[in-house]
Parts: sequence; C-alpha cells; structure tokens
Amino acid sequence: MSEALLLEKRGHTAIITMNNPPANTWTPESLRELQAIVNELNDDLNNYSLILTSSSEKFFCAGAELTRFNHKDKAQAFDFALAFGESFTTLANYRGVSIAAITGYAMGGGLEVALACDIRIAEQQAQMALPEAGVGLLPCGLGSQHLPWLIGESWAKRMMLLGERIKAEQAVQIGLIQEVVPTGTVLEKALELAAKVENQSPTSVRYCKQLIMQARQHPIGTNFPLERELFVKLWDTEDQAEGVGAFVEKRKPQWKNR
Repeated sequence: MSEALLLEKRGHTAIITMNNPPANTWTPESLRELQAIVNELNDDLNNYSLILTSSSEKFFCAGAELTRFNHKDKAQAFDFALAFGESFTTLANYRGVSIAAITGYAMGGGLEVALACDIRIAEQQAQMALPEAGVGLLPCGLGSQHLPWLIGESWAKRMMLLGERIKAEQAVQIGLIQEVVPTGTVLEKALELAAKVENQSPTSVRYCKQLIMQARQHPIGTNFPLERELFVKLWDTEDQAEGVGAFVEKRKPQWKNR
C-alpha cells in the first residue's frame, strides 16, 4: 500500500485513512488503490464494516488533484473520471457497512466518496460542497446522482448549481449526514457504529443493503419479489441457522459471514 491510504483492521472493522497532505486530494493511483482495498475487503469473511476517515482535522478530502489534469488531453481527463466513477461504484457496492467519518473540508470528490458510503457522520468543524461548476467542471464521482437521491433535488441544485457550502449542523438538517460530533471524536463514534454492525448477521446485512440500493433504481413494488427471494435464500446460509439458534438459546451469535 502507498502512504496516501492507510489500512488498519480492528477485529471485524477496517479503517481506511486518507493520508495525502495537505488536503488529501485524489489521484488516479489512490482511487484505484481504494478500489483494490474494497475488493480485498469483500473477499475477507472476517470483515463486516469499513470506516473511511482522514489523518487531518482540517481536511477530510479536498477532491481531485487538479494538477494531474492536462487540459489539452481529453483522454487523460476521461481516465481520471473513470477512476473516480469505478472506485466509488465499488465503494457503494461494498458488501458490508461503510461509514464516512468526516473531519474537516469534504469538497468535490471528497464529498462524493462520503456519498458512496452507507452512513455519514461529521465533526463540528466539517464543511461540505460540490464546487466543480465554479472551476468549469462537474462532479464525476457519482455525486450528481447520489446527492439528489440522498437530500432531494432542491438542495442538490443549491449545492451543485449555486456552489453552496454546507456546514455540519445544516448538513444534519437536510439529511446529508446523520450526526455531528465534537472535533477529534469522529473516529471513536464511527467505531461505536461499526460495533453495532457486529450484532447483525453479515449475510442479512448484505441482502438488506442490496434491497435498499435496488430501491434507488426501481419504482416501489418492483423489488417485492426479490425481497421474498432473498428472504428464502437466507435459509441456505450458516448465519441464518446460527442467528435463530442463538436467539432460542439466549446467547450471542457467532457469525460466519456465509
């Protein structure tokens, strides 16, 4: 691994720390590295959750490293955009529960990577924006699609078309994040949330997440048959038998993630 992304595993939780001073900007290489890490975690039956955080109190992530763009080379720009899209799609489709633990500024691709996570919490000094139109660009890390789904069209337009920057307290009010915590405590809070994931069957979580994500793409009712199909499919898993057995025996279940 490079020093731009640090990976630590604590039990069933992986902590990915963005560590590219001063502003934790993304490069094509670090985006591909994030994609590789998530794919690796997907293959790890002992992994149930991941936390994405920053080594900086000031910057969560300031987005793309703009010096890596050659404005006369559209092919290079496309490759950078493709790295954003594929990396954040992989993160959005992560099999476990992903938590963005936002410290300071989450701008552009820094907010987009948080939008690709399942849960977002932020420290009180955090600020969030998709300011790409202000420099003649647009969000290319799925932000134009994730943001209106999560917070509604009106607020998404204010952030993307007007370039409005949202502070942490307002971000809670519009549903951009779920909780604000004091400076220096976001990782601790994220670990508390990750601990709750360990009480859930990993296979059940995976199927539930699949259904939730499907609801973004199809009208209500479309996925009712899939819901029933996945419910019955759980009977083929070791976790279903373990979960019911542990409940009957009044003990804590020992999940196998299969």
